Amino acid sequence: MIKREEIEHIAWLARIELDEGEKERFEKQLGSILDYFSVLDELDTEGVEPTYHVVGLRDVMRRDEPKEPLSQEEALKNAPKRDGGYFKGPRIF
Repeated sequence: MIKREEIEHIAWLARIELDEGEKERFEKQLGSILDYFSVLDELDTEGVEPTYHVVGLRDVMRRDEPKEPLSQEEALKNAPKRDGGYFKGPRIF
């Protein structure tokens, strides 16, 4: 069970102001969450490998392998404005 002082401390850390009704409600809600964790602690997890991501996604990035760079003309072919072989952007004041 979570104590009223702990709720007040958490609110202070989060820089939020709680009235008495909110403190009571959060005390019950956080208490039930912590009770659920105690139920999970009772499970036998011996031999269960830790899960770091629930969906099992793998890195979808390609391998970083050196390739021939684009030529200056290829890099600039879709640029709306160019100036002397460079991208030209709007003037900043």
